[in-house]
Amino acid sequence: MKGVRPIAEIVLLFMFAAAAVGGEQVILQKVQGDVTVRAGVTETWNKISAGESLKPDVTVKTGSKSSAVILLSTSNKRITLPPEVIVDMSDIRELTQEELMLKLTMEKVRSSSYQWKNKELNMPNATAMRGDPKDPKETLAESHPEVGILEMNGIRRVLFDNGFYSTSALKAMDVLRRYPALKKFENRLLVAQALEKSNLRSEALNEYVSISMSTDITKQQKELVQGKIAQLKKQ
Repeated sequence: MKGVRPIAEIVLLFMFAAAAVGGEQVILQKVQGDVTVRAGVTETWNKISAGESLKPDVTVKTGSKSSAVILLSTSNKRITLPPEVIVDMSDIRELTQEELMLKLTMEKVRSSSYQWKNKELNMPNATAMRGDPKDPKETLAESHPEVGILEMNGIRRVLFDNGFYSTSALKAMDVLRRYPALKKFENRLLVAQALEKSNLRSEALNEYVSISMSTDITKQQKELVQGKIAQLKKQ
């Protein structure tokens, strides 16, 4: 149905939201330019003003030449959301090793199920969107590639850069599953680095090995990954 996410996405969203942001209240402290939010499971984006609270099920999107600052009230930590990112507030948090391993297993199951379903139904990875893609006033469909790019920007420039490595890894794996065209070296490397920084040595090693076996990476990229593999094997 138009404007509603699949049931699987709804279930995962609520699972993440249940323990989101470590119980902290998140305040949108500063807004500059085009900053919109999407609440719950809808695809409708709305303007928001500084001073408003952001619930765990809220997703924030910044436009070109736009930015925002959120405040985690308990830790008094300020996080800047740079231009052209999409970030789920449920990902602005730390995970325990137990939580991470559980969610990592769930993501792998979802990935296997997703690949099987697409193969069986011969479904192309979606690129559909509503309206003219040249019209900025139209709402991008969840399946549109630009959404995946904005999400990866949020992972790299907000989650990873602020030390939320566990949610960086999980979210990146989710995005690359939904947008196979984004499985480029730098994005796959981010997953491996996030797993490594989350102290999941075995999982990180597997990711690095998988990347090293790719046929579309340069000699320099292969040497970088092989160096990481050798380093992890010594630990």
